[in-house]
Amino acid sequence: MDNTLLAGIKVLDLTQIYQGPYAAFLMAQAGAEVIKVEPIGGERLRGFGGEKTPMSFIMLNSNKKSITLDLKQEKGKAMLCEMVQQADVLLENYAPGVMDRLGVGWNVLKKINPRLIYGSGTGYGLSGPDRDMLAMDHTIQAASGVMSVTGDADRPPSRAGGAPCDIMGGIHMYAGVMSALFGRQHSNKGTLVEVSMLDSMYFTLCSELTLYHNRGSLPVRNSARSPAGACPYGRYECQDGYIAIICVSESHWHNVLSVIGRTDLRDHEAYGTVRGRLQSEDEINSLIEDWTRRNSRKEASRAFNNSRVPVAPVRNLEEVKRDPHLHERGMLNNMVHEVIGELVLPSSPIRYSDYESPPLTFFPEKGAHNDEIYGTWLGLDDSQLTELRSSKVI
Repeated sequence: MDNTLLAGIKVLDLTQIYQGPYAAFLMAQAGAEVIKVEPIGGERLRGFGGEKTPMSFIMLNSNKKSITLDLKQEKGKAMLCEMVQQADVLLENYAPGVMDRLGVGWNVLKKINPRLIYGSGTGYGLSGPDRDMLAMDHTIQAASGVMSVTGDADRPPSRAGGAPCDIMGGIHMYAGVMSALFGRQHSNKGTLVEVSMLDSMYFTLCSELTLYHNRGSLPVRNSARSPAGACPYGRYECQDGYIAIICVSESHWHNVLSVIGRTDLRDHEAYGTVRGRLQSEDEINSLIEDWTRRNSRKEASRAFNNSRVPVAPVRNLEEVKRDPHLHERGMLNNMVHEVIGELVLPSSPIRYSDYESPPLTFFPEKGAHNDEIYGTWLGLDDSQLTELRSSKVI
């Protein structure tokens, strides 16, 4: 018996790049049957690695099945509509209007299956004056304000590392679809779930918006300062790299002084409050760094951690990939692909105590499940599948 959370839920995944595929990945990791519906040439991200499948595609498409389908052909549209009759969820993150122009948008599909949950992920949303602007993570970082507060004042605004706008958009898309599935249990009705990357980023700026509200002036871009006004706060050089420290309570500050051997400063008048420490931040950071530079990251991290100071080494990507903590928790998994070789693949960050998680499986090859899905979902036989291939519908 399948004891996964989304056992029996069927998802048609028409998404591409990062935002939508991450939402679909989370559903697959919760046990849904996720069918990746790709153009004949494959999803765009597949080709970004040239002859090699890019790691981003490998990560985002675990536990999915793949079919190919040409939605520009009438037969392809008809096949998708027939599959929608059996689907619980359809996910897409095309630009606004693309699915409508193809004739398979929400207004069409909801009539075919009134219980369908239709998830739409876009850059700016399906409404508003900016809805038709082209959007990628980089441009949404700029539009959302994230770029304006990243980096330092003496340098141009910087992009944040990673792809936070895409992934935040995917997280909200997943949350919206899951909420809609729950609501459908009571109403027996499907719905359009609409998520924009721009909307999804606003709450990430809570600290900066608080500072702006309190001061009435825009916060100065400073990567070494806390947007929430904490002190000490920063990156401190060690013998072999950096550690990061943040103090949000007086006990943290007192524990820092104990670690660096400066308990004599505990009653220092200028350092007795957060406001006072902020005015002397450069002095305080120098005191801490004088100590950290005499120690390795491991030694410094251990000392601060043992004294209950929030601390972490600044690790590179290889160190993160090999992190024993992430591997012990099952977040990261050592696997061997028959073609690619050894890989470290992530599973879902979400755990369900009373449900199992399906075993992590590799990304599907393009159209690998055409025969299985079109055979079981649509009842097509070998001769019909051969004809569809010859006419390049699949």
